[in-house]
This record gives sequence, C-alpha cells and structure tokens, in this order.
Amino acid sequence: MPTTEVFKIKTRRNNLYLRVAKGHFATSYTHSNYYIDVAAQKSRFSEAKAVAQELCALYNYNTTIIDTILCLDGMEVIGACLANELTKNSFANINAHQTVYVVSPEITSGSQILFRDNIVPMIQGKHVLILAVSVASGSTAKAAIEAVKYYGGEVSGIASIFATASECGDYHVNSVFNPKDLDGYFSCPPHECPLCKEKNKIDALVNCYGYSKL
Repeated sequence: MPTTEVFKIKTRRNNLYLRVAKGHFATSYTHSNYYIDVAAQKSRFSEAKAVAQELCALYNYNTTIIDTILCLDGMEVIGACLANELTKNSFANINAHQTVYVVSPEITSGSQILFRDNIVPMIQGKHVLILAVSVASGSTAKAAIEAVKYYGGEVSGIASIFATASECGDYHVNSVFNPKDLDGYFSCPPHECPLCKEKNKIDALVNCYGYSKL
C-alpha cells in the first residue's frame, strides 16, 4: 500500500470488508484522500459472493427487472455471483426469462463502449443493470448508460462496491459502501484538492485495477 495507515471496514457479513489506505491519490479525473482496494472482492470467490449477496438484498422484493448485468472495471466474478443470487427461487425477480446474462463491454481506443453483433442481443430489448467498482465522478457509469441506450437496452439501475452519490445520470445507485464509512473522505477535481493546496505530494496514481506509487 502507498501509506502505512491501512485498515479494514467490516459489514454484517464476516467475509466482507473494505480495505482502504489514507493518503493523497489521483485518478484521471479526481483527487482523493483515500485509496480503496477492491482487488480481493473482484477476484476472491468468497468475497465476490458476499458483495453479490449484499447488492442482491438491495433489489429483493421490488419491481426491478434485471435481464442482463453489464460488468465494468473487471467486475465479472461479482457479476456472475450476482446473477446466481438473482435467479434463486427466493428472489422475487420478475425477469421473464428466469436467467440473467453477464456481459462485459469492449472499450475502444477513444474510450467508447462497443458491443459486437453477437453480444447486442443480450443488450437490445433487455433490462440492464450496470455493475461498477465505484461511482465517484460517474463518467464511466454515464458512458455505460449511453451505450446501453444506444444499443436498444433499458437501464435498470447502477450497482457498485463503493459510491459517493445515490444517483448517476438520473438512475439510482446502490452500493455496499459510501463516504459515510470513511471518516473525512473527499473526492474532487484536481484544482479543488485541499491536499494539493497544502502542497502535499501525490502518493499514487490509482484506477479500478490498482495503484502505482510515485
């Protein structure tokens, strides 16, 4: 980790917690005082399953239709676990097909989201849940929303491990964790960053895949 102050935040599930470190971190669009490490949740089956169960509980017993889960940021393992939870007999899903597609987008060199012809039927005419690691600036989620609509799908909502907002692009965001779980958390444009104004150096560059120390 970039700093020595590393800690874990637990939920009511014994095998689900958030690993975070405090410092000065930069993404392509924002600066933040926390680095949130979700590598284990995305890769370790027991933790991916726990995340999926937490998210599934947020959609249980409502009228949300989910035909397809669109996995962003390497969320395929969690997406598969969530699809499994959504298709269990105990889940009140009004999905007409009693199954859920789990797909990933293709990102072009211009950062556009593309679906090949054989994937389009899994989006077109389907109710699509967008699954992301986090929703902070919302730029990636908004691009996914536009892509789903372009290919003829209907967005059912947005789900993530961590989110700083309850809405993105007029759609509700459900998340396992939010800024209330992190004391003093901030995420802002670089020119508004209080750590930069205090001339504190950046500890690491971060994205959905991990961090690179400076």
